[in-house]
Amino acid sequence: MTSDLTPVRPVHLDRSSPVPLYYQVATRLQELIEKGEIGVGARIENEVDLAERLGVSRPTTRRAIQYLVERGMLVRKRGVGTQVVHPKVRRPVELSSLYDDLVAGDRAPRTEVLDLKVIPASDAIATSLSLTPGTEVTWIERLRYAGGEPLALMHNAIPVDVLTVTEADLAAHGLYELLRRAGHVPRIATQVIGARSASAPEARILAEKRGASLLTMTRTAWDAAGKALEYGSHLYRASRYSFELNLSAG
Repeated sequence: MTSDLTPVRPVHLDRSSPVPLYYQVATRLQELIEKGEIGVGARIENEVDLAERLGVSRPTTRRAIQYLVERGMLVRKRGVGTQVVHPKVRRPVELSSLYDDLVAGDRAPRTEVLDLKVIPASDAIATSLSLTPGTEVTWIERLRYAGGEPLALMHNAIPVDVLTVTEADLAAHGLYELLRRAGHVPRIATQVIGARSASAPEARILAEKRGASLLTMTRTAWDAAGKALEYGSHLYRASRYSFELNLSAG
């Protein structure tokens, strides 16, 4: 291989941990990619050299690489080697907005407002927001970019008495930031995460192939007094995005 390879600096591995070594290696590589220490398009060392540098076996290294290939962060190319294709966005499952998380992660968010109008609330939206069906809500459809690539197709319904926004507001700020500025701070939410295949229009908007895997998330958020602030139904590119949960034993 040529001199444009990006060497991976040694990482600390806890050999007494129940966490498999391959997963420790993969997690560390993922962190380096997400932080930009290994950039998009960079080629990493072959399995033999990488295994020697990290002090693990070649099968362990191969499995770690395959783990990241399956998650869309690395790709193997004949005659080129193993290459970084994209730093996948990992988002903690907590009450925050995607915009805030992308800003915190230095991921250069950009928003394209696809639709903004006042509509009568459907039965499903009215139920989520504790409104009478047909009550007017502000309907927002946005395409959120990260690092210049489309990441999420986002739909939100906001009670008209909660927030008045313009396309310029939504293009420049995250929805939760706008809510906070209006004096409505989201304090609690219910959230459901799922997955499905992309329709042809969704795939086109998100720059994916038709039938590509998408993550889904629906959320209703309330303020401290129990007033419903927003209902959201979002689609995320599974090849570029994941939710992260921290679990502990009770």
